[in-house]
Amino acid sequence: MAPRVHNLLLLVLWTQVAPARPGPKEEGDGGWRRRGAAPAAVAEEERCTVERRADLSYAEFVQHYAFSRPVILQGLTNNSRFRALCSRKRLLALFGDNVIRLSTANTYSYQKVDLPFQEYVEQLHPQDPTSLGNDTLYFFGDNNFTEWASLFQHYIPPPFGLLGTTPAYSFGIAGAGSGVPFHWHGPGFSEVIYGRKRWFLYPPEKTPEFHPNKTTLAWLQDTYPALTPSARPLECTIQAGEVLYFPDRWWHATLNLETSVFISTFLS
Repeated sequence: MAPRVHNLLLLVLWTQVAPARPGPKEEGDGGWRRRGAAPAAVAEEERCTVERRADLSYAEFVQHYAFSRPVILQGLTNNSRFRALCSRKRLLALFGDNVIRLSTANTYSYQKVDLPFQEYVEQLHPQDPTSLGNDTLYFFGDNNFTEWASLFQHYIPPPFGLLGTTPAYSFGIAGAGSGVPFHWHGPGFSEVIYGRKRWFLYPPEKTPEFHPNKTTLAWLQDTYPALTPSARPLECTIQAGEVLYFPDRWWHATLNLETSVFISTFLS
């Protein structure tokens, strides 16, 4: 039997018999938190400036956020089963031999590197603050949907869509201090499954000051402290189980405060 078919068959069989929640040793961080200190600059913001909503209706979403500003959504879906499937132990058992495609943390680079998933996971470590974007590999966005489809079918996306758009998933795993520097694209949602992810956002008309080959961690250390209050971005740390919505063409950068598992639903 071909390895790809074998892996898919294993995942289908496992999801039919596995419990919906992780075992005692996997509660909390799913086995993703590694020993060793993260960079000193990796911390939550002093004050979250993105609104959190736990009772948002679709009409309110369209009227107040869909085309105008970000919002953090709470409690709209229950992804406990998907979360259980994304523990470190279970993902490695089912997808460890799969070859994944990594991108560099450079805003304008299209360089890609192929690597076995298990090798990538075993090499996860806190970000070196001196590393350039071209030297920082990141697993996010280049998933083989045939190989990962049986995982994605258990994910429940946010219930809000936009007329004329089609949702597409991007799944990622990254170490503490890593992140993607400022960039923009169409609207979407991003949910943290394990870990914490700090976001920085600017509206389309306000281009941030950044170097495309410097990591978000370097930007936070070198540029952010000198920004005046009016020049600072909207920012907030997204906790596990929360979903951030960002509108079309909003600039955004991310910083993983610890080893994080996350999934985005892009609307295009």
